[in-house]
Amino acid sequence: MSEKLNIALFFGGNSSEHDVSKRSARNIYDAMDKDRYNVTVFLISKAGYLMGKDLSWAVFEGADEDPLVSAAMAEVDLHDPLAPIAALAEMKDIDLFYPVVHGNLGEDGTLQALFRILQKPFIGAGTAASALSFDKDLTKRILNQAGIRNTQYVLLTDQNKDAYSYETLVAELGTEVLFVKAAKQGSSVGIHRVTNEQEYQKGLADAFQYDYKVLVEAGLNQPREVFISILGNEQPRASKIGGIVLPDKDGWYDYENKFVDASGMTFELPAILEPALAAEITQMALDAYKALGLVGLTRMDFMLDADGVPYLGEPNTLPGFTNISLYPQMWEVSGLSYTKLIDAIIEYAIAEFDRNSKLSYDFVALGEEKVGHKEYNEA
Repeated sequence: MSEKLNIALFFGGNSSEHDVSKRSARNIYDAMDKDRYNVTVFLISKAGYLMGKDLSWAVFEGADEDPLVSAAMAEVDLHDPLAPIAALAEMKDIDLFYPVVHGNLGEDGTLQALFRILQKPFIGAGTAASALSFDKDLTKRILNQAGIRNTQYVLLTDQNKDAYSYETLVAELGTEVLFVKAAKQGSSVGIHRVTNEQEYQKGLADAFQYDYKVLVEAGLNQPREVFISILGNEQPRASKIGGIVLPDKDGWYDYENKFVDASGMTFELPAILEPALAAEITQMALDAYKALGLVGLTRMDFMLDADGVPYLGEPNTLPGFTNISLYPQMWEVSGLSYTKLIDAIIEYAIAEFDRNSKLSYDFVALGEEKVGHKEYNEA
């Protein structure tokens, strides 16, 4: 291994969060300690193809992506089953993968499975934990099994959606404010707050554009949104808790607020909470992190009802790192700088790889020495 760690920073992706990923990756790259890391960037196009490093760097530096990718794709043999990952040939010297790909491919376990095949460390959760945490239905099933409070919901699919109207859902969930959500989407894409049949049908049609599973969740009375950043592997640590104050009491923290214009909101960094409530939220977040099998990093989002009762909303296993993203901001107010945070994320990735390298995937007789990969630091 070279004196510096050679890192492949993946950005882009074929999800609705493609442009968000670009901004996150730029901030992470700029904050990385270049005395410790050699960083090469790789773009995943909107069509899901991994681009070479020269084209990727040009896009990363601000070149118009679409014509560059179109020209590159004109040279691709689309009948080649390995065409989408052909650029992996440029990564022979890579020591660690750093995906900054939000949503589909990046957070659903797909890239994580590829990195496992390549037998190199990568930051963030593994294949199974990523897939579970990306699917809001599966996440809630795990949370419910672990006894972690979250909002009630009804799961809709192509098979049962016609059996439900806004009124029947209100009767079942006990509230007139409902949230319609695509099960596997991020950054509030495909999510709608609905209070009548017309809004419900419109929200349902939009959500089903993104997934074949849609959740309808019970809204809370006068909700307050708070969040907490988690970092670590077997013994994770939590940041202070942050909060969001929206100018409209009926509003919510949507895509526009998160990534485009946050000027209409007030961030509480940290939030002012009663110590007992802060402790409860922190413990719920840590419990959920462990129940879902998460490692590396995650932002946990919560809602507080009018009585101050916390409900876990969802985990974000590759949270945004844009200028207004909350995960890094909460670590900064907790005393961990942007650069040191990235160092820690990378160190946890290597530690997790070393830990998993000790597992056997073939039969090993008792008393025999396992034959497998050496630890990363000895490779």
